[in-house]
Amino acid sequence: MATRFNDSVLVRWVKGILGNRKALTGSLLVILFVAIALIGPYFTYDPTAFLGTPISPPSFDHWFGTTGQGQDVLAQTISGARQTLLIGFCTGFFVILIGALIGGISGYYGGRVDDILSMLINVFLVMPGLPLMVILASWLPPGPLTLIGVLVLTGWAWNARVIRSQMMSYRGRDFVSAAIVSGERNIRIILIEIMPRMLSLLASSFIGASIYAIGAQVGLEFLGLGDVSAITWGTNLYWASNDLALLTGSWWTFVPTGLSIALVSFGLTLVNFGIDEVTNPRLISERKWRKHLPKSRLNNGITPVVRNND
Repeated sequence: MATRFNDSVLVRWVKGILGNRKALTGSLLVILFVAIALIGPYFTYDPTAFLGTPISPPSFDHWFGTTGQGQDVLAQTISGARQTLLIGFCTGFFVILIGALIGGISGYYGGRVDDILSMLINVFLVMPGLPLMVILASWLPPGPLTLIGVLVLTGWAWNARVIRSQMMSYRGRDFVSAAIVSGERNIRIILIEIMPRMLSLLASSFIGASIYAIGAQVGLEFLGLGDVSAITWGTNLYWASNDLALLTGSWWTFVPTGLSIALVSFGLTLVNFGIDEVTNPRLISERKWRKHLPKSRLNNGITPVVRNND
């Protein structure tokens, strides 16, 4: 029964996303950047090679110009996408994994277990995130694993709080009571019976955590708290700042990276909005009614009343 439920949820999700313009557009945009990150570096210059005159504007030889060290900006933008997106999506995955584990157990068991885990969640929620990230990133050895660990440590608590609340609402449902009476183990009820019904929440939380991770990673590396010898979007902005890009007017050293970050975040946000439209019962009902009502009656301040003629 649980397997059939999971299959139906996945099929409905795929059909809904393919039929939703926001989700489809965002998914294609994110897939495009993932494909560029995976195969793009094989078709560009070596991003660490000194190829031309420093701070050269875009030309036929270097489409996005060169950096202050004479490196190709296009090659650095494409190569930087790989590690930046990897850290962002890995952080999102581990944030949701920890949040679902702690929040799910806390909301399902309640009582003393909930008190202890809720106190742990509240401790991490009240901690100032940015100062803690800066301190940990400056103290630990630089590298992608350090960034993932710092971002996961400072970002899991909010998702755990949301998942705990949702789990508490499902805990009293009839299907959970029936599973308990039939003798199913608690861990199976959480993972098989309840979590699939929270798929939209988990997906939205993953997308939000990934956007947060990409922005926070770029911010930390821009401050010089990452591995500045690596090629990422954050280090691209770091070296552009060190080369006084704004003062010299060499906009091409930071605009491609900044635009890439904005487009990826925009694509993920569109996917998030699309998932909400596909899975939110209120939005689904509202969209169905809009198909049957004239647009002129929806914008005149009057609440339409639909009469059944049967």
